[in-house]
Amino acid sequence: MQYIDNIIFLILLVAGLGLFAKSLRKIYRNIRLGREINRNNRKGERWATMVNVAMGQSKMGKRPIAGILHLFVYVGFIIINIELLEIVVDGIFGTHRFLATIVGNGFYSVFTATLEILAFLVVIGVVTFFIRRNFYGVKRLTMKELFGWPKQDANWILIIEFALMMAFFTMNSSDYILQMRGFEGFHHLGSFPITERSFIPFLEVFSFDNGFLFLIERAAWWFHFVGILFFMNYLYYSKHLHIILAFPSTWYANLEKKGKFNNLESVTKEIKLMMDPNADPYAAPAEEETEVSSKFGAEDVFDLNQVQLLNAYSCTECGRCTAVCPANITGKKLSPRLILMKTRDRLEEVGKNIDKNGSFVDDGKKLLNDYITKEELWACTTCNACTEACPILLDPLSIIFEMRRFLVMEQSAAPQELNLMMTNVENNAAPWQYNQADRLNWATEN
Repeated sequence: MQYIDNIIFLILLVAGLGLFAKSLRKIYRNIRLGREINRNNRKGERWATMVNVAMGQSKMGKRPIAGILHLFVYVGFIIINIELLEIVVDGIFGTHRFLATIVGNGFYSVFTATLEILAFLVVIGVVTFFIRRNFYGVKRLTMKELFGWPKQDANWILIIEFALMMAFFTMNSSDYILQMRGFEGFHHLGSFPITERSFIPFLEVFSFDNGFLFLIERAAWWFHFVGILFFMNYLYYSKHLHIILAFPSTWYANLEKKGKFNNLESVTKEIKLMMDPNADPYAAPAEEETEVSSKFGAEDVFDLNQVQLLNAYSCTECGRCTAVCPANITGKKLSPRLILMKTRDRLEEVGKNIDKNGSFVDDGKKLLNDYITKEELWACTTCNACTEACPILLDPLSIIFEMRRFLVMEQSAAPQELNLMMTNVENNAAPWQYNQADRLNWATEN
């Protein structure tokens, strides 16, 4: 019976990691539903971009206050969870702060003091973000598209992070008091500058006996451990997947110049075929070519590429893209953030369909019209403000491009003004409606 705690700990650890791995496999499967795209070129530049943007938070600095607070939360939460390694070893083998035996008491005191300071900065960050999101009235954080679950999700994450930090401080403070009292199994290990000035004086006021303090320490320790497992598995349902997916998203980011329009390989092949005097116009295309080029543009998530689907899962819903979108600012329906959110919602719906049926069964829905409307697509000015503003280099504009391409090339459903322009280009080799013979008349005018 003396090992029952260790057994329970190991069961929870394996179950938590197993569920997390299952969620990641599901996300990976869903992303793989998209078209393949080769973004493995310029590897040195991609590594530098990922380190600079995802790890270095370089684009967050455009709003310095929010950027610094986000850095507190990001760096603090990541480094604090290094302690999870110690918790895992202590939980499995029943040791107490085993890292001290590896690095020595002096370095371990520096380590624990650093963790406490970072935890305090995390608390400052999450409290400020909670007030800012719920009471300060930042427009991009109070828009209608965030009503309901997106707003609740953001708040729940902040609450969970706050609770985990409080458990961390409670664990340290009760642990430290037990150390000072020479309680069995608690050695003089670590330095706790924050709890010594806050939590420890509070606990000492009540003069708790060693047995009760031990219960407090164990309860906080278990809460911290289980809370981390819960947080890890909650990520699948949350916008905070960007904690993980920001890294591959920045790696696979589009490194071409913004606004560069990609050519469809299927269209290029068709044009080359038309210009080849030796080609047989009645020859049937190869089966694999027919499959690849069966659709121009994107009508559903299957037609988008895998990086675009990865972007949908990676979106932080911060709204920086929407805040700078000229169409949205002028009151039009388009919100680049919502384009990514709707793409993710549709992808999740498709994933649930596959989970239920083994493979996708047509549900009569499409990303186009059922999730994203034509009005939203044609409101876009393709100015690239959204892609420039995104802190992790996501590209909602590329999704808009592909869906507009489908409307034009598959359904001939472009707005009247655009159809007129394309007709003029076809007939007059210019977007204006005049005869080609008159193109140089301007040169003869006085």
